[in-house]
Amino acid sequence: MRQGERPVPMLGKLCAVAIALLFIAWGADGFEEEPIRYGAISGNNAVTALQSALDSNTATLAYDETFKRLPSVLEHLKVPRESQVLVFSKTSLQIQHISPNNPRAIYFNDDTYVGSVPNGEVIEVSTADPQLGAMFYTVSQRQSERAGFVRQTDNCLQCHGSSLTRGIPGHIVRSVFADENGYPILKAGTHLTGQSSPIADRWGGWYVTGTHGDSRHMGNVFAVETEIDASIDRDAGANLTALNPRVDLEQYLTPHSDIIALTVLAHQVEVHNLITEANFATRGAQFRQAAVDEALKRDPNIPSETTLHVVKSVGDRLVESMLFANETKLSGALHGTSGFAGMFSARGPRDSQGRSLRDFDLQTRMFKYPLSYLIYSKSFDGLPDLVKRHVYQSLWDHLTGRVESRFNAHLSAATRAAILQIVRETKDNLPDYWKLHT
Repeated sequence: MRQGERPVPMLGKLCAVAIALLFIAWGADGFEEEPIRYGAISGNNAVTALQSALDSNTATLAYDETFKRLPSVLEHLKVPRESQVLVFSKTSLQIQHISPNNPRAIYFNDDTYVGSVPNGEVIEVSTADPQLGAMFYTVSQRQSERAGFVRQTDNCLQCHGSSLTRGIPGHIVRSVFADENGYPILKAGTHLTGQSSPIADRWGGWYVTGTHGDSRHMGNVFAVETEIDASIDRDAGANLTALNPRVDLEQYLTPHSDIIALTVLAHQVEVHNLITEANFATRGAQFRQAAVDEALKRDPNIPSETTLHVVKSVGDRLVESMLFANETKLSGALHGTSGFAGMFSARGPRDSQGRSLRDFDLQTRMFKYPLSYLIYSKSFDGLPDLVKRHVYQSLWDHLTGRVESRFNAHLSAATRAAILQIVRETKDNLPDYWKLHT
């Protein structure tokens, strides 16, 4: 209890929770106000760093006759070609160019996403900024136009700053019932795809290459509209390893839309968005608390009960996702086609026993050591100290077994111990208590 406060009765506690939830739910354009000021701040991320290099003529975006500026953008942003996944539903900025035989290609690394459509006018780029969440840019594909990144806000935020992203500037992986022309049949509904999504609801409107046993997904096939919704033959799209002749593969950097890349993408987008939510909500709560503290002449260094409710709510959601507590269990082993899995795992870092958070399982779950590799990201490191301390403490409590809950019920004692050692040996700036023997 803060000095000078009275004990809070149950009704007061419920009110505090309600206020906390209001702080978390930003609403339309709430992030444009203090303390975030999304549109007013230029950001500090992989794209702004590259643009600075372009402005100073220490870097250039080369032009390729076939793929235009795409290979150079990927090279400069260190986005691997093996990450390519293909989406044929008309659900993005360049819908006029997207079709089942001309899908949009998406490439990604740990913080940046690049989208390109053959014959499209621009390359779409989004990146996870440590303080502003998802930031959106375009690069002209016309050789006659200047090669550089143009920031996009309103056009992208209609979807990427809405209820689809919990009201923060975020990324979206969506599964739709797409017809033979790529148009989503909206009356049949759509599914946001994260690591908790049933496999049967994933990848509608996407191509999927790779095998997955008896499980079924919505990819590789077209939906047929019915009187009340739509139908789809999941068996027809199962265990596909090649996309020709469905797609003119000469127009793409690789012939793949790898199932493992798609699975990792769903996890990564989910965690990126939760990190941004935790960042924005905590900063918002602290900003509002500061105004109250000043008016009531209270110590600003002591978090209020409302602020702590916000931190616990958003921090716990992040911990749940980072520990894969909400992950859908795989019913069949996954095998990709592009080499993405090997490339991704090789990036480490590894502990003294050669183990990494990037090591795949792909038999019953995604990773062998289920703690998100995004713990190494600049976005995670950029979390406000108050919520980062909560997340670190909760992760440590669950990995040491000091706390038993649904967050760690899926992890054996040996797996928890392995995760702890991997993080201790590979993650900088851990709290001191993480380094203690348990």
